[in-house]
Amino acid sequence: MIFAKVIKYEGDNKTFVWKHPIKDFTTGTQLIVRESQEAIFISDGRILDIFGAGRHTLETANLPLISGIMGLATHGKTAFSCELYFVNKTEQMAIPWGTDSKIQYLDPIYNFPVKIGACGEMSLCIKNSGRLVVKIVGTEESLSQEQLMEKLRVFVMKQVKSAMPRYITENKINIFELDMHLAAFSEYIYKDLAEEFVDYGVDLAKFSVMTIVTPEDDPNFIRFRQLHYRRVNEVAEAELKQRIDLIAQSTEAQKTVIAAEAMARKRSMEDYTYQQEHGFEIASKMAENEAMGQFNNLGIGLGMMAGIGGTLGRKVGEMASGAMQTTGSMGASDTKQMEETLEMTKTPKRFCMQCGSQLNPNARFCEHCGTKVAEGSFCSGCGYVFTNNASYCPSCGRKRGE
Repeated sequence: MIFAKVIKYEGDNKTFVWKHPIKDFTTGTQLIVRESQEAIFISDGRILDIFGAGRHTLETANLPLISGIMGLATHGKTAFSCELYFVNKTEQMAIPWGTDSKIQYLDPIYNFPVKIGACGEMSLCIKNSGRLVVKIVGTEESLSQEQLMEKLRVFVMKQVKSAMPRYITENKINIFELDMHLAAFSEYIYKDLAEEFVDYGVDLAKFSVMTIVTPEDDPNFIRFRQLHYRRVNEVAEAELKQRIDLIAQSTEAQKTVIAAEAMARKRSMEDYTYQQEHGFEIASKMAENEAMGQFNNLGIGLGMMAGIGGTLGRKVGEMASGAMQTTGSMGASDTKQMEETLEMTKTPKRFCMQCGSQLNPNARFCEHCGTKVAEGSFCSGCGYVFTNNASYCPSCGRKRGE
């Protein structure tokens, strides 16, 4: 009978469980367990003791369960027989998996039957060594990655084949966009599959769906794929056109604002208002229609046009003078509009010299501060305020006091 003096793991890193070939041990034997391992003594299918990382000397003090099967002492040492398993608890990554047959379901968008396959990788590590050895290893000499996956394959296939079509249907994912949801598929399958593995002492550290295999040769698949991408292109073109139209509208709006600001600055520089410009436009229209003959009927003279003010007033006067040389007719609406404009422009605004408030046309005293309005202090034609004893208005030429 050969007794082992030093016991240690002699398998490779891709092995989950390795059974030591020697079954006969004595007290005093050295047991070496690495950081990522556990050692399990089993007799008659029953776990006796489990040792964690470190160097252990087998003695009755640290082998309470084994002491019950020990034989008689020989040369100061007690012999015993049992099976010793080393369990590798490192996380073993990039373990491949794949469906062994096609997954069939009805596409939720285009409503045609499709068959797909799936494959990917997972990472496994052992969380409960005793449960793994009792439920999966049994009497086997070792348990490799391939052997463990072969035993767990039924759980993987069951979860993948039921979870994937369920998730696709619930979330209404068409077959042509499956690759966009690989991460979601992985997480969805992982939750249920991890619970299955726990019962066997295995921790599913990671689970990834990496590839979806679609039926590229299926005529229905080809036809609906063409339809799908044509629809996607049409939607993209419509969205692009909409964005371009919005940009064009925004540009036109900005142009309008810029033009309005430029016109406002122009009026400010040339010292006239929008109302005056509008009056000028009306007068221009009347001149073009040769309708200035109506001015004589209304009793309106060229002098009243000076109330428009400055250069604009002179232009209106010139246009009116030219138009009066011809005859024509004028519509009632145009006549009324012109009357309102001239009425607005013929009486200049007056302001109190004391408080600055606007005066009523015939006021002799300011209704805000009571200051008497000085006679002849402003031009009745254009509203120019005299600052000296001038006899004529330097703005429009009207005689002072008329």
